[in-house]
Amino acid sequence: MSQKKRTLATCCAVHTLHDGLSDITYVLLPLLAQAFGLSLAQVGLIRSAHRAAMAIFQIPAGIIAERLGERNLLAFGTACAGIAFVALGFAPGFPAILLTLFLAGFGSAVQHPLCSSIISHAYPGEGRRAALGTYNFAGDLGKFAFGGAASLMFVAGVSWQTPVLLFGGTALACVAAIVLLLSNAGAGAKAAPAEIGQTRVTGWGIRNKQDFTALCAIEVLDSSTRTGFLTFVAFLLMARGLPEGWAAASVPLILVGGMAGKLACGILAERLGIVRMIVITEVATGCGIFATLALPNLAAFILLPLIGVVLNGTSSVLYATIGDFVEKDRLSRAFGLFYTLGSTCGVAAPLAYGLVGDVFGVETAIAVIGFAIFLTIPLALMMKPAAALKPVTR
Repeated sequence: MSQKKRTLATCCAVHTLHDGLSDITYVLLPLLAQAFGLSLAQVGLIRSAHRAAMAIFQIPAGIIAERLGERNLLAFGTACAGIAFVALGFAPGFPAILLTLFLAGFGSAVQHPLCSSIISHAYPGEGRRAALGTYNFAGDLGKFAFGGAASLMFVAGVSWQTPVLLFGGTALACVAAIVLLLSNAGAGAKAAPAEIGQTRVTGWGIRNKQDFTALCAIEVLDSSTRTGFLTFVAFLLMARGLPEGWAAASVPLILVGGMAGKLACGILAERLGIVRMIVITEVATGCGIFATLALPNLAAFILLPLIGVVLNGTSSVLYATIGDFVEKDRLSRAFGLFYTLGSTCGVAAPLAYGLVGDVFGVETAIAVIGFAIFLTIPLALMMKPAAALKPVTR
């Protein structure tokens, strides 16, 4: 196996681990609430603490990695997440749960920006979009694998502490493997000092601020649309008379399509180009969302996996485009900024669209979500001259 493939495989495994740890909290929350007598407000605060930690520390992780090395900080973050889950297994009450899941979010915050940066360095030109699409797919695989395994354990009567300790121990066992595998692949090392006569990159290293800003704006709209639609699509189907059991299955159907989309769209972007792929996926997303309003319930339900392909697939194209606009020595902090924007939208968009739904109805909220995604088209066309350039490699 080549060094860059070994790097990709290692980062995919790390993504599977961290996203699995992050999303197992969805499965754990009802059991924690029952075991400790938590209120819904306390449950919401626990989840918010985890997500807030991930959002807050992504940019600092990218900046600190420039001094400590991406590999070292990635191993440290994985160790923190592992320790947090082991500690969660022994938590005596609400304050300890809140603290441990905040620490878990802190540890997992390093993963997205650093792994994306490591992969972008390994694939500086051709193949980067396919590589990051594969990496993106691995995260969703972790969500299903860890969440599914935990659910099966709980159905079998296993206590909630068992999978928590098992997954925490797995994370700790992976720390040494991360350092060893990335070291052997020559990836994620601390940046070497600038040589005499070599220009040192300062600031954020953004080569084209207008196009990078356009890319960030697309991410804001894309992430807001994705989280908004995933939050309210089940409510739309129930409001139109679909049974609750069927409506509850709508989000898993979208996510299954999204797994395929993240992989496929990254590969297709290599052939079709950045701008064309963004336009195709965003137009298809908007049309798909409007179709859920126009089609009968059963037809709309069947369409959901196809909507998931394009709804989630754009993210692979966006992440892989950052390397076209940012100097390689500043990729980690640029990815930190980019992922922070997405995380922030994940918190703000459901609230904003929820307020629209409360005032005007859920169908109006879905219509606004579908309309908003079309605003990405002029932003994508703004990037066309720069996105046509080959990535700078040094």
